[in-house]
Amino acid sequence: MPTVPWTKSKPKDPPFFGLNEKVPTLLAIILGFQHALAMMGGLVTPPIILSGAAGLNLPVDTQAYMVSAALIACGIISIVQITSFKIPFTKLQLGSGLLSVVGTSFAPLPVAQAAFSQMYSSGFCPTSKDANGTIIKLPCPAGWGAFLGTVMISAWFGVGLSLLPHKVLKRLFPPIVTGPTLFLIGANLIKSAMQNWAGDSGPCAALPATGFFSKCPNLAAPNAAPWGSPQFIGLGFLVFATIIIVELFGSPFMKNAQVIIALLLGYLVAGVTGYVDKGPIDRAPVITFLWVKTFPISIYAPILIPLILVSGILAIEAVGDITATCEVSKQPVKGSAFEKRIQGGMMADGFGSFLSALMTNGPLSTFAQNNGVIAITQCANRTAGYWCCAFLILFGTLGKLGGAFVAIPKPVLGGMTSFLFASVAVAGIRIMSMLKWTRRDRFILTIGLTIGIGVVLLPNWFSNVFPVYQSEVLNSFVLTIQIIMDTGFVICALIIMLLNSIVPLGEKDVEARELEAEEEKKLEI
Repeated sequence: MPTVPWTKSKPKDPPFFGLNEKVPTLLAIILGFQHALAMMGGLVTPPIILSGAAGLNLPVDTQAYMVSAALIACGIISIVQITSFKIPFTKLQLGSGLLSVVGTSFAPLPVAQAAFSQMYSSGFCPTSKDANGTIIKLPCPAGWGAFLGTVMISAWFGVGLSLLPHKVLKRLFPPIVTGPTLFLIGANLIKSAMQNWAGDSGPCAALPATGFFSKCPNLAAPNAAPWGSPQFIGLGFLVFATIIIVELFGSPFMKNAQVIIALLLGYLVAGVTGYVDKGPIDRAPVITFLWVKTFPISIYAPILIPLILVSGILAIEAVGDITATCEVSKQPVKGSAFEKRIQGGMMADGFGSFLSALMTNGPLSTFAQNNGVIAITQCANRTAGYWCCAFLILFGTLGKLGGAFVAIPKPVLGGMTSFLFASVAVAGIRIMSMLKWTRRDRFILTIGLTIGIGVVLLPNWFSNVFPVYQSEVLNSFVLTIQIIMDTGFVICALIIMLLNSIVPLGEKDVEARELEAEEEKKLEI
């Protein structure tokens, strides 16, 4: 019963439902639906971006399929993460055994976008020119197949990291590495989000005076207008402002679903005012599933090292997310049971990324936003997690829903993704705030961020350093270097890892490490 104001009735806290406690079926279904809503906006964003004009410019029916594949893959692999399977003949487990769900990660997006740009410039992906000389990126399913094939290899690095002790992982990827890396990943992505907010991130963003892309997204689109037109800015601002309003005045349920609420409101207004192209919805099938569309699998060697680094970053991110899930689920955050959950969760992330690539979807990571749902609803029960997975798989099989996501006008998408990508950058700032900020820390970060931020602002600065060689092996090596040097967070992470290993410790650094070691010993006791 609700608490009536100005009475003597004592308020009661909602009951807490633990991992394996019995939960009323209707409550489990409602909470599972809430978890699904909390992750929907972030989950579908990577496939929409990478399959669209900012990526491989795939046909709209293929774009709709990729959204559906992402939903289905994340639902299936989240079941593995929640269930936790013991690996025969070992002491290892696969999955954290918590209400911990996985979704398509943002971290590989800068690497993928740099790779796709390189594929088009090198001729791996086809291009054409319009009458004005504007280069048009033609659909390139082979590019997506090459990305997936490379992910299938790099994902095993994450599996290998799950076998290492937590202390070793912290030495390999300390906060001084992971903080600026996440910050630059978010900063890099915000650029494409703002381009979409202003109209599109495709050819029309170059503001050609005439031709098919003189208006965004093109002349054939409903209510097309030049890039940066006030109506586009207004649509994006409506979504962005709705996120703020829901945070200020919304209920806990609405706050957990604020991204998808803002997206749906912007979508509704765009539809009423005539900015939605119904073509992707009409061309999408009613029912779909995995492998309805397939891609020629290959390995694109230039992005192997960057994707391996991404796997390492995602592994460290998983440690923090699973620790937070343990805390809100009232599970121990130290001891052998906790360490098994960390090991199983990291392994599920790495192996899940491999399975996800087999399912034609990108790499996965543990979603942190669902911890907020657990904390507010007081339900850490795995049954609610299974219902969340069921809803994701159901949404994925509804092909028209995938088409509806693809049909979202780019300004609406930009208003949402600018918030999501900024949250990635803020997560990096939060990690950097944990540093002691000694002179050594400031020096290392200054060197790394000088190059990292510079590359984010000028991503093609290293593209003309090497000539084109006749040897395919040599060209592949050169392309690898270019991908590393043209991707801000990759070069920044490598520089900081190198400097962190060779720059001598100062007196304050030694004191900080001794204090940290003492705190770790206290946690172990």
